[in-house]
Amino acid sequence: MRITQLNLFDLIGASRRLIIARPKPAAPQKQTTTTSRRDGPMATRYAHMTRDLLETHNVRVRKWRSSMSGVAWRVEYRDGTTSRLIEAPRPRGPMSAAVFCHEIGHHAIGLGAYSPRCLEEYHAWMWSLDTMRKYDLHITQRVRERMHDSLHYAIEKARRRGLKRLPEELTPYVRAREVQITRSYPP
Repeated sequence: MRITQLNLFDLIGASRRLIIARPKPAAPQKQTTTTSRRDGPMATRYAHMTRDLLETHNVRVRKWRSSMSGVAWRVEYRDGTTSRLIEAPRPRGPMSAAVFCHEIGHHAIGLGAYSPRCLEEYHAWMWSLDTMRKYDLHITQRVRERMHDSLHYAIEKARRRGLKRLPEELTPYVRAREVQITRSYPP
């Protein structure tokens, strides 16, 4: 009878071979007959709109944001090529679709095509709403309020930075907001 001495590394190697040799049992597959919201007809419409707009306007999403905010920018390379980029929420509902379309709208109308900047914001929002109508997506009251708040913020920012003359297209957003504030907070 021969006795073999095993060291720690021999034992570890043997246990690894035993672990690797055993196949893991397959997990049972669940059969679901219900469809979730993400698989429904609206999800399909949002996905179609997303693919279509990104392809049509040659825009690449750098990051899908979890918040309802976005940014659009353009990168010009030394060889003359240009990349159009956005960060926006993935369209899954009216608000995220509006923000996504707004960021695509900046590229569709042309970044820097309008001056002052608040006027570009206005045209990007108008493009966004028109696009949502084109794809037959619902524009909720909350989306309209978000657009109004966004434009009001852009106007106030432009005023702080020395805006001399407000474009005519933006006057309804200023007056309506000032009237609303006056009604909410009596003197």
